[in-house]
Amino acid sequence: MQSHLTYVMKYVADMDRAVSFYRDTLGLPLKFQSPGWSEFQTGDVTLALHPANEKKPAGSVEIGFRVEGLEKLHAQGGESGVTFVGPLRREHGVVLAQFLDSEGAECTASE
Repeated sequence: MQSHLTYVMKYVADMDRAVSFYRDTLGLPLKFQSPGWSEFQTGDVTLALHPANEKKPAGSVEIGFRVEGLEKLHAQGGESGVTFVGPLRREHGVVLAQFLDSEGAECTASE
């Protein structure tokens, strides 16, 4: 399996304030902004902002990886050494899956 880090997703309580901080204070180039998802271009890895919720409180972070062979890996279940949380899903033409890292933190895999 080959993978690489593609996203860092930061959960925020106030999208406008967070966008202003990362754009105006830190100088990150804003790709786009919306109430439910904003992105900054930061090189090979995208910083994405999401509204906080009960499962992901403000300040929490989730990382996202591009994983080659994700569907095969998911089908292997626990044999692969990766603990997936739920089924594969398709969004915007991309296959996505949630998995747990070694510390139990939820991560996103896409292919």
